[in-house]
Amino acid sequence: MPNSEIYIATAIETDGPIPGPHSMLSLASAAYQRDKTLVSTFTVNLELLPDAEGDHDTMAWWRSKPEAWAGCRHAPEAIGPAKRAYVDWLDHLPGRPLYVGHPAAGGYKIVAWYLHRYVGRNPFGRGALDLRTMAMTLLHQPHRKSKMRFMPEEWIHDSPPRTYVALDDAQSVGRLMCHMFDSWDTLPRLPIGEPEMTLRLKDED
Repeated sequence: MPNSEIYIATAIETDGPIPGPHSMLSLASAAYQRDKTLVSTFTVNLELLPDAEGDHDTMAWWRSKPEAWAGCRHAPEAIGPAKRAYVDWLDHLPGRPLYVGHPAAGGYKIVAWYLHRYVGRNPFGRGALDLRTMAMTLLHQPHRKSKMRFMPEEWIHDSPPRTYVALDDAQSVGRLMCHMFDSWDTLPRLPIGEPEMTLRLKDED
């Protein structure tokens, strides 16, 4: 697999906060190169986990979004083949896949659980790029002010409010990431540590 990173902007929909008792309903990812090229997309609706049920509060929320609910329940696919197709898609992208989310924490843990459970491996490894953390550093603001409503217009002008259709939301995450990279590129680069320091830190990991 190439050493260059490819950024996998990802959105999921679920019927509860954790996998196992609850299910992932849909998954979508949009793969972007560092130059902001959209390489490819993947989207799938999933069958429910056996013996799982929807969380009471989450299902009450879904009842307020009937069109989005109908969309994520249209033609659901068997979980195992769908997740294997997703891993195959990731494996054939031109770079090492890095999960990207806004935020990343909740979605990443659910995606990782499904991949380990149904495929036996997670091509993303242990890392993810969290755009709320990146916003904190670029905006010099606390975490509570890293939501989209606090972001500058140049970051969000082409990222409409969430539709709760996974592919729409994944591509919005990707566009947001690209604009944040534009801001990041204007920052001065800090010097990298001496080679012997880098090697010493690796030994201590």
